[in-house]
Amino acid sequence: MSEDDRACCSPARETGDTGHGDASTADPDWRTEPATDDERTDRMVRIDGGTFRMGTDEDVGFPEDGEGPAREVTTDPYYVDRYAVTNAEFLEFVRDTGYTTDAERFGWSFVFEDFVAEGDREHARDRVPGADWWLAVSGADWFHPRGPSSSVVDDDLLKHPVTHVSWADAAAYAEWAGKRLPTEAEWERAARGGREGTRFPWGDELEPDGEHRCNVWQGDFPERNTGADGYLATAPVDAYEPNDFGLRNVCGNVWEWCRDWFGAGHHTTDAYDPENPVGPESGDERVMRGGSHLCHESWCNRYRLAARSKNDPESSTGNVGFRCVVDAGR
Repeated sequence: MSEDDRACCSPARETGDTGHGDASTADPDWRTEPATDDERTDRMVRIDGGTFRMGTDEDVGFPEDGEGPAREVTTDPYYVDRYAVTNAEFLEFVRDTGYTTDAERFGWSFVFEDFVAEGDREHARDRVPGADWWLAVSGADWFHPRGPSSSVVDDDLLKHPVTHVSWADAAAYAEWAGKRLPTEAEWERAARGGREGTRFPWGDELEPDGEHRCNVWQGDFPERNTGADGYLATAPVDAYEPNDFGLRNVCGNVWEWCRDWFGAGHHTTDAYDPENPVGPESGDERVMRGGSHLCHESWCNRYRLAARSKNDPESSTGNVGFRCVVDAGR
């Protein structure tokens, strides 16, 4: 992994050496409460079909990410989760299906150095070259996010977003729930909450009037995190105020897997259809959006609405999760 990959986002599994306990204002034309008997749409909001301006023309990101140019994009109506999928919800899925995640199958996952559980350092196998704050920890997985001695139950993380899930794990959960992962366009439209051209759901300032509105790195990355926003690692999925569509934590907290394959310049080619756009037909990496609690302006600056990142579909880390969508009738 090169320095340009800015691996606070999430390292790829290929860079590493390769039982569960008991278990939570926009225009009305843009956002409506679910009016349906479909229980899948509980805790979701409907996004009506329409057009929005996706991406950015600002020169604040990395050219290789392909954030721009800004363009008009149309999506059909859909429902989207208000919150990222929680550990409690993922636990229900695992209990119902007996599913084994990729991290469990491989026997390890990436944990940020400061978060490795006390006593679990001996299980650290390797560091990521160029981003040595990432440790490949044997026994780390969604249920043991800080190493084998930790658990989402004992650490009171059931209301936090599930992490250490690969793209395949997220897609498997979505299928079980009768949902799917959002396209990148659907993700950005919902995350913007009806706003166009702003860096964040609330405007262009990260901390307007000194108020923390999302969970990102505070201090000097990666040496010191002050936790000034209230959290050193993940926050509960209902932390902070929602955007104007009622979605929470679309910036920071955890990266969110999208359905699309990543292509930095795909949206500039003739193959790109602005009507319900998707990524390339194939690829090596899937799109992630939204940034995480490890994002900082000095390093990756990818917690903005237009920012993009990617990883290989088998990778899992302590700062990547997901939310789901459901197609809606016109």
